[in-house]
Amino acid sequence: MNMAKFDLKKLVRPNIWNLAPYSCARTEFTGQASVYLDANENPYNEPYNRYPDPFQLKVKEKLSPIKGPTTEQICLGNGSDETIDLMYRIFCEPRVDNVVAIEPTYGMYRVCADVNDVEYRAVKLDNKFEFKAEDLLGKTDDKTKVIWICSPNNPTGNAMPEKEVTKVIKSFNGIVVVDEAYIDFSSHESLLKDIDQYANLVVLQTFSKAWGSAGLRLGMAFANKDIIGIMNKVKYPYNINILTQQQALKMLDNETLKKDWVKILLDERSKLTKQLNELDVVLGTYPTDANFILTKVTDANKIYQYLVDKGIIVRNRNNVSLCLGCLRISVGKPEENSQLIKALANYGK
Repeated sequence: MNMAKFDLKKLVRPNIWNLAPYSCARTEFTGQASVYLDANENPYNEPYNRYPDPFQLKVKEKLSPIKGPTTEQICLGNGSDETIDLMYRIFCEPRVDNVVAIEPTYGMYRVCADVNDVEYRAVKLDNKFEFKAEDLLGKTDDKTKVIWICSPNNPTGNAMPEKEVTKVIKSFNGIVVVDEAYIDFSSHESLLKDIDQYANLVVLQTFSKAWGSAGLRLGMAFANKDIIGIMNKVKYPYNINILTQQQALKMLDNETLKKDWVKILLDERSKLTKQLNELDVVLGTYPTDANFILTKVTDANKIYQYLVDKGIIVRNRNNVSLCLGCLRISVGKPEENSQLIKALANYGK
């Protein structure tokens, strides 16, 4: 990317750039005190009576050495969905600007575009579920503010070619968001290493997958400190509650457990892929860098309902672009995977 051409101010909506953020009690005073009478809190029921740290500094201080970026390069969201929505609210003028994304991909990019009244331009992946940088760039114009790339991609499971992703980042003078929700399950390297190199790069990750904490609703956005500063200005003041922050700190103290879970799931992914491909109802499985397997079957709708009747829930992706006849199957515990294989083996018998 020609760094001389990148101008963050020109990308940000003028009202957002000039926004005076809400000043909450916990931004006006930081530190420790013996008596708190500033935030109209109930003095009883500690510690839950107190507002949480609006910038989650303790969580970021533990997260930084694990992930690499500094605390000033991290914004935490109420799930990745909040950080996705922030990209629209910060950069996209409703009914004026547009975004570009690969297809198929995570559905919230389009939903947030619709909510924010922003044009969404989809570029279909090829038969390997990959893209060429020029195809994405060819969909852009002077009103394109954001390009969305999910890698590893959902629902296809594969990581996007790093050469093509990097070319998009270097060639586009808007924001490129690379969503790495499943990166812990991939042999491909995270783009977090490039945060300091590319001023227009935003990388999303999450506690939902490898950290086994989907119920916490805690997403992570990494970018240069100028972008993060604007995200912190626009997000709701107390967007991450105290219980989530406390549990996140416990999880970050036990990274070894997360790594153990990832190893188990990768082993189970290999076994499950092999077992699925041996079944008559399975026409094939697609290569995956995630904790799920996109699986082509003989009749997706009927097999999905059959599994539901057996108490086994997978995701029917039959109506998703390029995924005709496919089920998306998350890798479960060994006993759960065995139940699935047994049920599919008995289908139609």
